[in-house]
Amino acid sequence: MSDFVSERAKRKTALQALTLVVVMGALAWASVPFYDWFCRVTGFGGITNVADAGSDAILSKTIKVRFDASLERDMPWQFAPVEREMELRIGETGLAFYEAYNPTDKPIAGSASYNVTPYEAGAFFTKIDCFCFEEQILQPGERVQMPVSFFVDPELVEDRNAKFTKVITLSYTFYEIDLPQHTAALAQSLLKPSN
Repeated sequence: MSDFVSERAKRKTALQALTLVVVMGALAWASVPFYDWFCRVTGFGGITNVADAGSDAILSKTIKVRFDASLERDMPWQFAPVEREMELRIGETGLAFYEAYNPTDKPIAGSASYNVTPYEAGAFFTKIDCFCFEEQILQPGERVQMPVSFFVDPELVEDRNAKFTKVITLSYTFYEIDLPQHTAALAQSLLKPSN
């Protein structure tokens, strides 16, 4: 009888351990989309909003927006904001440009991640259009100016944490990604010597 109870206890413990592993795996899998949703809703971590058009209200109060650019290590591009800072009225649509240059002899694809500081202002920084919404491919020696249009939501002045914000910094980091198959195939065909 004790062997039966011992065997049953072992099975129960094994089942509990397996259940724990499955639950922890499911939580880990769900944490990334949940965190992304949380950041977009609250602006936590400098995540911005997206809109189809500019704000309906424009206040007389102004705010400075600074622009920052960096590259992930081993990303061979050159990347910088065209203008380092602008001042605009809260609710007014701003248009800024970043410049990227590929000094290499091969096409390179990149994608930009972004951040807004201070973090409490992220929920009120709204992008209308941005180069960061899609991957960028620069051909050898190509230099481009990439636009970002945005506004600072007038509700910022009503928020108890963000209303004292005087300067918002929009930062982008470009990192290299794999070339799309059609672009990579075209690049390979151009590099092959003709017979």
